[in-house]
Amino acid sequence: MRWWSVSNFVSNAGTWMQLTVQNLLVLQITGSAAATGLSMSVQAAPALFMSMLGGAAVDRWPRKLTAAVSQALLGAVAFTTAVLVALDRLDMTSLLVLAAVTGAIATVDGPACALLGNDLVPVADVPSAIGVGALVHNAGRLVGAALAGVTVGLLGTSAAYAVNGLSFLFVTSVIPFLRPAYGAAGHAASDQQDAAQPRDRRGTSKQRDKGDDMGVREGLAFFVRRPRLVALAGVTGISAIFGRNYALTLAVLVTGPLAGGAGAFGTVSTVLAVGGILGAVLGARLRRPSVRLVGILAAAGALLQAVAGLSPSLAVLLVLVLPMAVVESLSDTAGTAVLQTDPPAHLRGRVLGVWSSIGTVWGLGGPPALGLLMELAGARGALVTGGLIIAGSIGAGFALRARRVPEPVALPSKPGDAADREALSTAA
Repeated sequence: MRWWSVSNFVSNAGTWMQLTVQNLLVLQITGSAAATGLSMSVQAAPALFMSMLGGAAVDRWPRKLTAAVSQALLGAVAFTTAVLVALDRLDMTSLLVLAAVTGAIATVDGPACALLGNDLVPVADVPSAIGVGALVHNAGRLVGAALAGVTVGLLGTSAAYAVNGLSFLFVTSVIPFLRPAYGAAGHAASDQQDAAQPRDRRGTSKQRDKGDDMGVREGLAFFVRRPRLVALAGVTGISAIFGRNYALTLAVLVTGPLAGGAGAFGTVSTVLAVGGILGAVLGARLRRPSVRLVGILAAAGALLQAVAGLSPSLAVLLVLVLPMAVVESLSDTAGTAVLQTDPPAHLRGRVLGVWSSIGTVWGLGGPPALGLLMELAGARGALVTGGLIIAGSIGAGFALRARRVPEPVALPSKPGDAADREALSTAA
């Protein structure tokens, strides 16, 4: 697990270095901010249409081999881009094609690497492993963004892509030496988990084989029929649309009403990143995450967002941003743990594929919706209104669920008339 975490930190740093440089590269080639947005959308688009297929592939193929091949392919794409940049042969068309290929490979790589990391620890430690993964992701993002400018300044734009290619090869070289933990979620313990589940969830071995043949459909059906996953999707979706897009809302708040500059927003972004890391550290201590905990944390973060929208000064905003980031990082870590541990082992790749498709919809639709809200209500109004909408929706969901839970019917404590017990049980 230590080797896997180190390799993922290196890979995340390389990925964020490339993403930072890619936006600058598109601006250099086209001079258009719209083209930059287009390149990001093209890279995200495959997740919308192919994630469920990628998840099915992860469930069917050996996990270590799948992760190693996908990482090697991502490295090949990064090296190809580096060569084209170095030879001054990269135009907008080829860049968009490479971005689309990267997005397509990521539909397999994402769930494969996530589930491979879970296989390295016992089932009880999976939430902690996910918290460590979130910590590695946030730390890699900070380091990668910082190294991007240094690398480009000293070695040129192509070097950033080459470094990212090397980071993928490093992960590929580590994977063959990884060994699943005793009782890991994806191996022996999965059979025990499935055996402990109700019959309608695990089914017979013949039904499971048939479900595997169904591929994408079984994962989608499981997700739709699982109320707690649907509720998790609702909480995460409304939070993604009306919150979380702080690169947009806080940038406008800081540079507008609070009269700060780029440096001030950089400070806010750093505090957000530090809060995310602290939240991931705390998330690694979670043992029994639940959708209820995710909802409570998301609502708390939304209320902090609403208060942050009323900040009279930059100093007050910085005080509020730190706990806001901590709470939301905790919520994300708990939600990821639920998502990756709730489905039976043979369906986890497909469920992650369904989730990736849903998340892409939020990612593409959230910024325009939030931008429209900002046009109507301003930066402060968008933060306050968005926070209240999130907290109010989650509160309404809790209230609705409480009303739907039936009151328990007390059965006789002493062995009595069997007919009376049967009648009471039927009424219950």
